Amino acid sequence: MSEKKIDSNNPVLTFEGKQYHINDLANDTKKLIKELQIAEAQLKMHQDTLKLLSIGRKSLANELRGKLKNLE
Repeated sequence: MSEKKIDSNNPVLTFEGKQYHINDLANDTKKLIKELQIAEAQLKMHQDTLKLLSIGRKSLANELRGKLKNLE
């Protein structure tokens, strides 16, 4: 097993089990990496939004349940 030093001047991309030094990649490949990072961030943001909407919906349903229960 070889020890790998972390070089902040040449970050490493791990993709599908393989590692690549980002600074050694072509500019169009680096651009794809950035675009993928943006897509991942957008997905996480929208997943978080869906979670918040789900919590709000449950809260509204509980409030409605309480109001309807008072009518029985």
